[in-house]
Amino acid sequence: MTTLLTIIIFIISYCLLMVEKWNRATVALTGGVLLLICNVYEWEEAFGFIDWDTIALLFSMMVLVSITKKTGVFTYVAVRLAQLVNGRPIPLLVVTALFTAVGSAFLDNVTTVLLFVPVLLSLVKQLQLPSFPYLVTAIFSSNIGGAATLIGDPPNIMIGQAVDHFSFLSFLNNMGPVVVVVFGVTLLILVLLFKNKLHYDERLAQRFMREDANEYLEKSQLLIRSLSVLFLTIAGFMLHPFIHMDITTIAVSGALLLLFTTDHILDVEEVFKEVEWVTLFFFMGLFMLVGGLQTVGLIDELARGMIWISGGDLPFTSMMMLWSAGLISGIVDNIPFVAAMIPVVQELQGYGMMDVDPVWWSLALGACLGGNGTLIGASANVVVAGLAASYKEPIPFIKFAVYGIPMLLLSLGICTVYVLFRYLLPFLS
Repeated sequence: MTTLLTIIIFIISYCLLMVEKWNRATVALTGGVLLLICNVYEWEEAFGFIDWDTIALLFSMMVLVSITKKTGVFTYVAVRLAQLVNGRPIPLLVVTALFTAVGSAFLDNVTTVLLFVPVLLSLVKQLQLPSFPYLVTAIFSSNIGGAATLIGDPPNIMIGQAVDHFSFLSFLNNMGPVVVVVFGVTLLILVLLFKNKLHYDERLAQRFMREDANEYLEKSQLLIRSLSVLFLTIAGFMLHPFIHMDITTIAVSGALLLLFTTDHILDVEEVFKEVEWVTLFFFMGLFMLVGGLQTVGLIDELARGMIWISGGDLPFTSMMMLWSAGLISGIVDNIPFVAAMIPVVQELQGYGMMDVDPVWWSLALGACLGGNGTLIGASANVVVAGLAASYKEPIPFIKFAVYGIPMLLLSLGICTVYVLFRYLLPFLS
């Protein structure tokens, strides 16, 4: 009976997250508390299921970006890049893709789109360009760029915290090469698709070029300190295997250092108000929901099922994980799927599959790139759609899927070739 109740609560919670009519943090936490009410686990166990390393890492990055944002540096860079290409539509599309992809890799994709999309919408409005091509480009680039690093996309953060020997450099080394290829192919296709729909207005462009980007930049001690600490933190991520300090400790240290050094300049309470608490509580509720599945043994059964279907064959298991993660993440938010899959992959080692690293990389690639399939495939997509709607530039769900699903399938095809040749050739008979 307990198992049945756990499954029902998990499925209902998942469906409510899909329809997005209720706040996702409220849905996830309600599901977790219902499991407590049904005596699936106790509070001590529930807190044990929450990955506090992931929560602390996300919180710290939010604090760092929240303070840095107040200097106007992100808006300044976006405007300068647009002026660098003289406001021309296609080069602006390329700049949008590059800025979003790089920002998503090193700041995380949700934060990047929150910072950049309002600026982007303002830019295209000034140049009287259609917003849809740029918004689609921002979404695709955020998910692709975020896949490259450990902190770029929430699924990567979760996987990085679950596997002790995965470092920031591990993600760059294993995810980076294929991400660059997928990004290049995607950008080329987007340029070809939209080049005839974007028209250059020289008069508007010249007026835009006369804007002073420096007006957006607050040249002060806050700018110097926030950028210094942000770069120092990112450098710490890259060096953490050598300095023997985990990335969560580095992120928390960076956030606290910036709070201390800017305490007399900023109100700390105001900084904390800008933290995305809904996202953090959503993660907590999600970990509690998946913990319920672990408690009743469903994760263990799922792992046994994967071994049974694949016959313990590593190449087949990796391909199954890549495509299932990609296709399912195209339909539902990739975070709940990865939260459910992490303990499954961990269990695979208990059934004789010793080297599961290819399965981990397949899960990361499928989940991150699968988010491009639909508007609800990843958190960054939902954020961009919400921002666009608030600016009276809504993104039609079906119209996005017409572009997103083919891109998703193409990305998975490229990743299939990459995973096979990089990891699985020795295992193919």
